[in-house]
Amino acid sequence: MARKPRVHLPGGYYHVMMRGNVGSDIFFSPADRTRFMLLMQEGVERYGHRIHAFCLMSNHVHLLIQVGTTPLANIIQNLGFRYTRYVNRQRGEVGHLFQGRYKAILVDADSYLLELARYIHLNPVRAGICKRAEDFEWSSQQAYMGIVTIPWLHTETILARFSPDESKARPLMLDYIEQGMGEVRRAEFHQGSHLGQILGDDNFAERAIHVSGQFDRVKPPAIAQIIQAVCREYGIDQSVLYEAGKGRKSSEARAMAALVIQQTEGVTLTALAKELGRELSSLSQSAGRLRKQMVAEKSLQERFESISNAITIPNCQA
Repeated sequence: MARKPRVHLPGGYYHVMMRGNVGSDIFFSPADRTRFMLLMQEGVERYGHRIHAFCLMSNHVHLLIQVGTTPLANIIQNLGFRYTRYVNRQRGEVGHLFQGRYKAILVDADSYLLELARYIHLNPVRAGICKRAEDFEWSSQQAYMGIVTIPWLHTETILARFSPDESKARPLMLDYIEQGMGEVRRAEFHQGSHLGQILGDDNFAERAIHVSGQFDRVKPPAIAQIIQAVCREYGIDQSVLYEAGKGRKSSEARAMAALVIQQTEGVTLTALAKELGRELSSLSQSAGRLRKQMVAEKSLQERFESISNAITIPNCQA
């Protein structure tokens, strides 16, 4: 069954959940969570979205993100890939870290913004990790309480819901958080109420779908664009990838193209195999070998990131 297209609402608020593969941990040390936060900051600087709340549990992550014109898929794919690469390099492993496709629910901020922020911050309390939300070091709650400073975290919108005076807003928010201490898991924050992707009343859902439909669908990069980016990075003519020879440079470039495609939504390895006249299994095996090499060779990692950045999916345009 084909996946449902994401609903892209510029300025929309999304509850994003990223889970470890088969429920496995994704953080193994404080340094890992620190790195993930650094990557979140770099993402904000690059894509211009806002992060209003987050919680980094041991095997999953909750984010409250407000997007701009850049689709959420770009933001989360970049974050997930870069963090996976970091963990694999640290642990000398290869393969997937996160479980399949991330979950994202578009939320009606007028009705659910405060409740969702509270729900995210109370995650470690529900899990029995701590007694109060502000005791958990790896969520945004400490920043909201003024215990720590996170410059890239956008706290103004939520605090303003309590009071225009920040000094008054903080204790009011803390009281609001404490009122939800007995709250259990809320299915609507995980499943939505419309299409499994939207949480809001019918009017909000209809408006979100209508506005999303006014934007061009996010177009995946064409195979030709990926080939061009790979050849530019390797300094070779595109014809080299189509040749039957097995020279080291051309073989590595083909493997790199295959690996990039495996990490990019909307394009398939089958299409690349057809384009280059190669066996699908051969390209898949080459990509697997290159992925293992990347764990130890920084130059390959840098090539991969350079190519991935060159083929970033274009923003939607009105």
